[in-house]
Amino acid sequence: MTKPNKGTRSGEHRRKKKKKVFLSIFLLIVLIGLSGVGYLYFDYKMALQKSEAEIDTNVKSDIEFKGVEDKLGRVNILLLGVDTRGKEKSRTDTIMIAQYNPETKKSKLVSLMRDIYVDIPGYKNNKLNAAYAFGETELLRKTIKENFDVDLQYYAIIDFKGFAKTIDIAFPKGVEIDVEQKMSKGIDMTLQPGVQPLNGDQLLGYVRWRGGPDSDFGRVKRQQKVMQILADKMASVQGVLKLPRMIGTIQPYILTNLSYANLLAMGTSFLTDSNQDIQKLTIPINGTARDARHSVGLVLEIDMEKNKEALKAFLNE
Repeated sequence: MTKPNKGTRSGEHRRKKKKKVFLSIFLLIVLIGLSGVGYLYFDYKMALQKSEAEIDTNVKSDIEFKGVEDKLGRVNILLLGVDTRGKEKSRTDTIMIAQYNPETKKSKLVSLMRDIYVDIPGYKNNKLNAAYAFGETELLRKTIKENFDVDLQYYAIIDFKGFAKTIDIAFPKGVEIDVEQKMSKGIDMTLQPGVQPLNGDQLLGYVRWRGGPDSDFGRVKRQQKVMQILADKMASVQGVLKLPRMIGTIQPYILTNLSYANLLAMGTSFLTDSNQDIQKLTIPINGTARDARHSVGLVLEIDMEKNKEALKAFLNE
């Protein structure tokens, strides 16, 4: 039998050593990765516990919402901005539809003017936001489906206090905004015109202000503007790393049927995409609405067919 020479044994030894080194490096990377995931989850849980300790957690959680899945796999979320988080019936201050397409990575945002005069199933015609007061999230979903033929799978009722707190945590130095003019009426503060960093409460005042010649339409434009600015600021490695803590912080201030896993997956996918531009639309579209007065007060009467077509084309393009 031929004995292996020293050179052969030496080569095998080097290969085994390299294999051990490679395996050690691989295991180290896996451990670091698991540690990172564990830390991010810990960060999320700590933020969640802190927020829950600061608020009254005895809020409504058994919300009816019979969402319908999108045949093309897109995610349509009904976004509502309110003050009470479901403690009592109220009309929503903000009504939006956010759409995210996991395949194309496209994000779209539709603002529905709250004073649109619509058919509300089971009730007389009224303002769109009255549907939430009459039958909460499910009736608003039905109303949007009946009037605009849009299927919604998820909802998120966002508390304004949670919005302000999240801004302060994510952007401790504030969010730079070009305030178009002096703003004070109805927001319990005074914002001076010019480019300036706004903290959470100030930014909330900015997006809620209804003054100026454009009134509600101007408010909607500011809301869409801020959504894009926040998306741009979060679109970084640092932003992605902050995402679990942000979700944990804001979760107690949101009533939603989206799970933490859903929020994290969609948020990470959006923030790591190369193009975070959000396509935006406001309903009613230009030239299709007029002010009118009914028994329910001042409303927006719109050309429903033209707006339904515009909304369908926007969401399906």
